[in-house]
Amino acid sequence: MTERQSAPLGQVSDFDIRLLRVFKAVVECGGFTAAEMELGISRSAISMHMGDLEKRLGLRLCQRGRGGFSLTEEGREVFTAGLTLLASLETFRTEVNGLHQTLRGELNIGITDNLVNKPEMHITQALADLKSRGPEVRVNIHMEPPGTIAQGVLDARLHVGVVPEVNLLTNLEILSLYKERSLLYCADTHPLYAVSEASLTTDSLSAHEAVIPGYPLPEAAREAHGWLNGTASASDREGAAFLILTGGYIGYLPDHLAAPWVAAGRLKPLAITGCEYLTPFVVITRRDRRFHRVLEAFLDALEGQIAS
Repeated sequence: MTERQSAPLGQVSDFDIRLLRVFKAVVECGGFTAAEMELGISRSAISMHMGDLEKRLGLRLCQRGRGGFSLTEEGREVFTAGLTLLASLETFRTEVNGLHQTLRGELNIGITDNLVNKPEMHITQALADLKSRGPEVRVNIHMEPPGTIAQGVLDARLHVGVVPEVNLLTNLEILSLYKERSLLYCADTHPLYAVSEASLTTDSLSAHEAVIPGYPLPEAAREAHGWLNGTASASDREGAAFLILTGGYIGYLPDHLAAPWVAAGRLKPLAITGCEYLTPFVVITRRDRRFHRVLEAFLDALEGQIAS
């Protein structure tokens, strides 16, 4: 169907709406000649548009000629109906424009434990930016293991997740955040606490019982744990901290997690070569996700924080 072909009865095309705007201007100006300046088109073009509208509606809308311009009965009814239609379109446009100004909805985010005190993560700042932009947005945070978070993102239970970059599937989109440093620690009640760093070796450390993580690790972390005498396991980093603080085990902890205990003299890093590793942390979303304004606003805020 070309633009000038008649639309089926009961249907209104974009071209019809343009013709109705011309008709509205003609009626409000009181005729074709007076509408020329209002519309910015010639009288002949106005006449052609009015003829098109009458053909498309199958109705005679106005009388024009030596007797002047006047509406027919059908023309008055079409004019009234046209005003209602055009007002509704303006209301629709205003409301849609308002949606671009105000964010509404939910953001479901999954985060691995013990990251809130890591400023390089940028999540807190990005959430603050999101809240300032969309005060009505509801944020739901789920603290879960990395595997559960990744599955939650894949099955759309979660919009976004923050996890270590370990064993991630290719159908996840990844945004790099930072690399977390982990060191080997012992507690103040452990025999190694009083031993000087100069006398420590990996062989001497391997004689002591150690905590082995029960969660997936990057390759560098697996190598760092490979020579330890693992006699206990922990499902997360907080669990590892519990065991290390007993004084019965050595084990790896992220430096930001251990920092308060180090400052209090409760933990000591066993700083020798080969006793540290880096774990990259990333934000994950579904690669084939549907457009979600709140999620995209959060990701924009996060990328802005990372770039700053």
